[in-house]
Amino acid sequence: MTTALLPTGFRDRLPPFADAAARLEQAVLGTAYAHGYERADPALAEFEAGLAGRLKSARAQDAVRFVDPVSQATLAIRPDMTAQIGRIAATRMAHHPRPVRLSYAGPVLKLRASQLAPNREMRQIGCELIGLDTVAAAREIVEVVVAALTAAGVADVSIDFTLPDLIDVLASGPFPVDPARIGPLRDRLDAKDAGGVAAIAPAYLPLIAAAGPFFEAHDRLCAFDAGGALTSRLDALWQIADGLKGRVALTLDPTERHGFEYQSWLGFSIFAGGLRGEIGRGGTYTILHEDGAEEAAVGFSLYADAIVAAGLADTDRRRLFVPLGTDPAVTARMRGDGWVTVAALEPGDTPAAQLCTHMLADGEARAL
Repeated sequence: MTTALLPTGFRDRLPPFADAAARLEQAVLGTAYAHGYERADPALAEFEAGLAGRLKSARAQDAVRFVDPVSQATLAIRPDMTAQIGRIAATRMAHHPRPVRLSYAGPVLKLRASQLAPNREMRQIGCELIGLDTVAAAREIVEVVVAALTAAGVADVSIDFTLPDLIDVLASGPFPVDPARIGPLRDRLDAKDAGGVAAIAPAYLPLIAAAGPFFEAHDRLCAFDAGGALTSRLDALWQIADGLKGRVALTLDPTERHGFEYQSWLGFSIFAGGLRGEIGRGGTYTILHEDGAEEAAVGFSLYADAIVAAGLADTDRRRLFVPLGTDPAVTARMRGDGWVTVAALEPGDTPAAQLCTHMLADGEARAL
């Protein structure tokens, strides 16, 4: 084995892709800041118990754990930063008037990878609005993520909405299901397995057809006879999507559960043209306080590596070669005009060696 190798699921980020990821992060966080979301920077690792128990219904099964040689306690490296933002809001910022708007960016580490998502280390960027999960709060979060992606130059954005607690609402109301069979029913609906659903609870079969382009799927879901149990959720979903009409592609998959294990009434996945998988995810959820009190929240997370790897973020190299002996004032002026300047440091240095696209000649940038 050579020391140049990295463990499975890890990789170095090299130029120009690391630069592109940094610009993407700057654009997203800049947009978030303009909407009132201030930056929080949580610790890379914390006590496992705190990380696992901060979000209602969440589990820390994907966290890398180790014993801290100082405290002898079990620590966990964050697999997701949302729970950490929840901890900060519930403890160190518990006194802050609600809602609290926080943004963040940093590396996360997964215990395991999959064939579709082979990276174990990723860079997560996101926003969380703590204290509300209303329609107005959800609309703001969705608007911020769309604006952030637009600012980052990501085109052909689409959002796929889901209702994570849909089956629980129906199973405890108009269409009762044995609690032991709710899990298998969710799995069959998620897999769009009509035969499996029919074998467990035939009344749920129309939910398979209630998926597709948002407004048509929403109409089909409204026609589903649930005795009014879904009315408030469907009205809220319509209000959120209506503000995005004509700006991004919208779809609805009401029974999608994968990746939405701790979301409450709303979830959404974010996609972009040119990439098969999702580039982000968001929704409403519940934060647990130290005294057991619950607090509503809504937010989103983006994964920079997926966006950059698909070529959806700017990786353009526009570099100006500055010959040896050039007046520093001229070089400074070119930087002021937006150029990236690369100065020759010894005779024989060339634009090609420095990966430059332009050369400074007679005070002007000339394409090579």
